[in-house]
This record gives sequence, structure tokens and C-alpha cells, in this order.
Amino acid sequence: MINIALPKGRLGDKVYDLMETLGYECPEMREDSRKLIFENEERGVKYFLVKPSDVAIYVEYGAADIGVVGKDVLLESDASVYELLDLGFGKCNMAVAAKTDFREDVTRPLRVATKFPNIARSYYESKNREIEIIKLYGSIELAPIVGLSDVIVDIVETGKTLRENGLEVRETIVPISARLIANKSSFMFKEDEILRIKDRMREVVGI
Repeated sequence: MINIALPKGRLGDKVYDLMETLGYECPEMREDSRKLIFENEERGVKYFLVKPSDVAIYVEYGAADIGVVGKDVLLESDASVYELLDLGFGKCNMAVAAKTDFREDVTRPLRVATKFPNIARSYYESKNREIEIIKLYGSIELAPIVGLSDVIVDIVETGKTLRENGLEVRETIVPISARLIANKSSFMFKEDEILRIKDRMREVVGI
């Protein structure tokens, strides 16, 4: 039995479509239900539906053998898991953005608003730039507009929201996409099946 942590939402739906194509279907997943665990003993698979930011935790601690999670979550959580495959979908960028007329004052710490403090801290440490982190949970784009921060570190897809609010990308930190991850112990004991899933995923998504 392979236990799989799926993120709720569009990414999870896309991953389940992929798994169904590979022969790991669970028809009950297609029903309108509030259940969080779905199992198909015949196919040897059990799915857990979890919050996207929790997928890496379920995999790291062995509740799930494998999972699919955004690279942003992996970097922010620093989870101790194996990253097996870049699935190539859910593509976007982690970036630094600021008001179009912003001019940086290097004589003081840079105020950075973000939902990703670990990523932001690591990035600016690599640049030897002193910063002040402002952790936010809502609309990050608002922070520089009202003067709460100098810049933001956030996920950027098309950049439309930034442009509509007078912001622009200043630096790209890292490309983001969906990644297949595995629990380290599970990989030892279920290596053949996990690698079979990985290889068939690669074939289907054309990587």
C-alpha cells in the first residue's frame, strides 16, 4: 500500500488526474464528499487530502510515503525528504517585487514583507544584505503601497496583480513548480514501487 499526500485544490486535482492515468485510481475521489482519506485496496493506494503547506510534513514524518508539493513549500519548510521529480506544472517564480519608483537605501536594513520568511532570509543572507522581515498572511502586494515594507518576496505567476498595483519584479529568486517527494524510510522499504511511480510520471508528463 502506497500512502500519498495530495494538496487540496487545483494542484491536487491535477496530480490525482495523473495518478489515475498511471492506474492508481480511486473512484470515490470523484464523488462529492468531505472525506479526507480515500483508499483502493485493489490498486494498493491510499490518498490523504491535506493543506498544500502540510504535504511535506506528512511525508517527512512518514504518515505518507510520497506526496506532491510546490518547490516554495519545500524551501520554506526545509523538510527532510527526498525530492524525486520536477513535474513541470504549477510553474511560477519566487521573486522580489517593489513599487516601480522604489530606490533602495543601502544604509539601513531592507524591510521585506513576505509569507516566506525562511526563503527571504536565506536569499538576502546570500547577498550579505541586512533585512527586517515582516511576516504577513494576506495580500502581500499591499505592504509596499502603504509603506509597511520596502519590498515583498512572494510567488509571481503572470505579474498582472503586481502591475495593477504599481509594482514590478526586481529580482527572481528561484523558479517554482510541483515536485514529487518521498519519505526517506519509505523510500528504503518501498523503493521499487515509488521509483515505478516516479518513472511512469516522467513518461506521462514528458520530462
